Amino acid sequence: MSAATKLLLFGATGDLAQRMLLPSLYGLHADGLLPESLAITGTARSTHDDASYRAFAGQALDTFLPADRRDPAQVESFLARLGYQPLDAADPAGFGALADKVGGCAGGLAIFLSTAPSLFRPTIGGLQGAGLAGDGVRIGLEKPLGTDLASSREINDAVAQAFPEERTFRIDHYLGKETVQNILALRFGNALFEPVWNARGIDHVQITVSETVGLEGRAGYYDGSGALRDMVQNHMLQLLSLIAMEPPARFDGTAIRDEKVKVLRSLRRMRTADVPVLTVTGQYGAGAVKGEIVRGYAEELERASTTETFVALKAHVDNWRWQGVPFYLRTGKRLPARQSEIVVQFKPVPHSIFEERGGRLQPNTLVIRLQPEEYVRLLVMAKEPGLDREGLRLREVPLDLSLDTEFAGTRRRIAYERLLLDLIEGDPTLFVRRDEVEAQWEWIDAIRAGWAANDMKPRPYPAGSWGPSAAIALTERDGVTWHEG
Repeated sequence: MSAATKLLLFGATGDLAQRMLLPSLYGLHADGLLPESLAITGTARSTHDDASYRAFAGQALDTFLPADRRDPAQVESFLARLGYQPLDAADPAGFGALADKVGGCAGGLAIFLSTAPSLFRPTIGGLQGAGLAGDGVRIGLEKPLGTDLASSREINDAVAQAFPEERTFRIDHYLGKETVQNILALRFGNALFEPVWNARGIDHVQITVSETVGLEGRAGYYDGSGALRDMVQNHMLQLLSLIAMEPPARFDGTAIRDEKVKVLRSLRRMRTADVPVLTVTGQYGAGAVKGEIVRGYAEELERASTTETFVALKAHVDNWRWQGVPFYLRTGKRLPARQSEIVVQFKPVPHSIFEERGGRLQPNTLVIRLQPEEYVRLLVMAKEPGLDREGLRLREVPLDLSLDTEFAGTRRRIAYERLLLDLIEGDPTLFVRRDEVEAQWEWIDAIRAGWAANDMKPRPYPAGSWGPSAAIALTERDGVTWHEG
């Protein structure tokens, strides 16, 4: 695909646009990475003309760009790329004026669509009717893409009427993170790991995505979603698939996504009777986070709710590589720390030669931290210095690769910078294919059906804790402790 010469941003006055999209596009512009002729048109229901939208975008950059990235001349030239056309996506009549503003799709058009699920069908219909869905147009879709398999298929069917799969780019912003992409480099660029990256070498895998925040103004969306659909269905299952996938034949969108979808289809579907044993749900109550007293979820919401703000679960990938290896996943709001990490726990050595001399071994652990720091840490055993007259002393020591330190001279980019540039240039590698989405929903829907059938309600946990005590029991009964490094 050739690079687009036009970019159309839906939701151009929303929170995502202000915090992420406009700063990301500015960063690409300032580094000379956008096509020189690229024109950016924003659209939303808000009333703006070009001048007032440029002022709005300038204010967003003032607020959300780091001070050292603001270059007045670059900001001015970036804002000159921006235009704006008001649109009520539910009204088909407005799309003709939008097409006139964009100037049609000649030269290639990339569309970033972030909208409520109910507006997907009228929006796609409006784009198609206005001639903004032709061969030279590709569309990026921001989540949420449905609330279950049926609604996801409905949205995907609506999109597919105008945009074939090769021109549909489903966004999961975790895939734009450098450390997530480094999982592939770590696994397939080093001879050290792949021989033991299987059930013979690995005891279990943990994936944690924890947040300290509560609702943060997202009450309407979050209470209709919950932690399982908001985090596990997309981000966490994508991380699991990258950890568990077979080596792809090449680094391209088809080969990588072929291997990811095999993992997602190999996830053992949870039976109704197993769901209470393999999953834990929770909802935060009042407590303290980082020394600050915070209200409980129901108090923030101002009504009672059965929506889970925490979920922990035990998953299995039923294939030769991973047979018998549990994958423990947990995510939640109002937890003690904000962190995203993957912990790969290797099996112990088959025989310890040090035990008779008092040396105790710990199995090796690989920690891949995605945020807030970015590092890869391998915990290995080493001998403590000494003459060993009172016994041999072994200690676990870290071999650290800090991406922040090793690449200190390279600016750390917002994930959306990579994804927006890939959308503009037409590279699908870091986007999610329809069969991946549907495999994820099939697995998630079985869990939610099990919750309903067993009448499972979220267990309370105090804000500032690591969730309900049952989440600890989920791993402890297997002799496993959650990593909290």
